[in-house]
Amino acid sequence: MPAENTTVTRDLRYMEGSTENIYESIAIIAKRANQISLNVKEELNAKLQEFATSSDNLEEIFENREQIEISKHYERQPKPSLVAIHDFQEGKVYFRNPAKEGEEEK
Repeated sequence: MPAENTTVTRDLRYMEGSTENIYESIAIIAKRANQISLNVKEELNAKLQEFATSSDNLEEIFENREQIEISKHYERQPKPSLVAIHDFQEGKVYFRNPAKEGEEEK
């Protein structure tokens, strides 16, 4: 099941996942959302770079249909936070807590 495109009310008891701590889970989801956001931004900028002009003359700037379609495609994608929540709930996010690992060794 892919991530939703809209906001969904969630039961926080199920957000804990394998961390057994809601705050730790939210921190992991936030970091994953930032990673996804950066990846999408880099991908979009690379695609839009093809349409960049070498001059800054406002008269030469015109609407490019392909550029508009690319932008609309990225606008229709699920938000990075929704994808991160979906990935976390599906167990697709790798995370570790060095503080807990240190406690287990002692």
